[in-house]
Amino acid sequence: MYSLAIIAEAVVNGLMTGAAYALVALGLTLVYGVLHIVNFAHGALLTCAMFAVLGMEQLLGIGPYAAILPLALLFYGLGYGLQRFVIGPSSHGEDRNTLLVTLGLSIILENALLAAFRSDTRSLGGEMGFDVVELGPMLLSRPRLVGCAVALLVAALLWLLLARTDTGRAIRAVAKERFGAQLSGIDPRHIFAVTFGIGCACLAVAACLLLPTFYVNPRVGNAFVLVAFTIVVLGGMGSVTGALLGGLIVGVVESLGGLLLGESLGQLGIFLIFILVLLFRPTGLFGARA
Repeated sequence: MYSLAIIAEAVVNGLMTGAAYALVALGLTLVYGVLHIVNFAHGALLTCAMFAVLGMEQLLGIGPYAAILPLALLFYGLGYGLQRFVIGPSSHGEDRNTLLVTLGLSIILENALLAAFRSDTRSLGGEMGFDVVELGPMLLSRPRLVGCAVALLVAALLWLLLARTDTGRAIRAVAKERFGAQLSGIDPRHIFAVTFGIGCACLAVAACLLLPTFYVNPRVGNAFVLVAFTIVVLGGMGSVTGALLGGLIVGVVESLGGLLLGESLGQLGIFLIFILVLLFRPTGLFGARA
């Protein structure tokens, strides 16, 4: 039997980890909600962002938290350019072509990283990942606590962007009715690229928050994107609120699963949730029926 203090600590740690997971899922669900396609390059782009964080720390001496803003801007530009000049033109308006292009992009990026960095596993090192904060009887990881706060802040800013700005209204208009938005003077190609760029910026922020406590190798993004897919399905495809809540739920389930079943089986509960949601509520918590 475990004491309530241990269980409470596991829940809080799960919430902190889930907030970072939610940030990865936000980019995925946002792209799906507007472009109506699943971005298979999401994991590879996250890996690129994590290597960028590692490079900035080792080569330039810029820590992961200081790198959040410049990397977010860099990956926004990268995502905008990929969608506007590569994915969009090569898809020719066909969703299945877009899926194939993002899958091909994922393979290219993963193999480029593998050629450049080999298959070695790397981390930031140092004592950052071992810093803890005492909160009553609980010992909480300082990097995860910071990551949780930043992830919630980014989610709130994203909600404000979508709800309160002209760009957000344009994104929601294109997501709801592309041709109607085009008749209103909105350029869907530009909005698609902006949305993809925002999704990549979320990945860059997530990479800065994850790397202090996680490792990186050329295929590490695949592990996170599997969790992100589960979060998106749980929260509802295209729902930003659902992605945030789903990330927190998944983080708690993973943490409690690791406590009860062992760390190697901690993610078993995540995929059990995935199966149950598909069986009993395919639209997710906040998804709408087609």
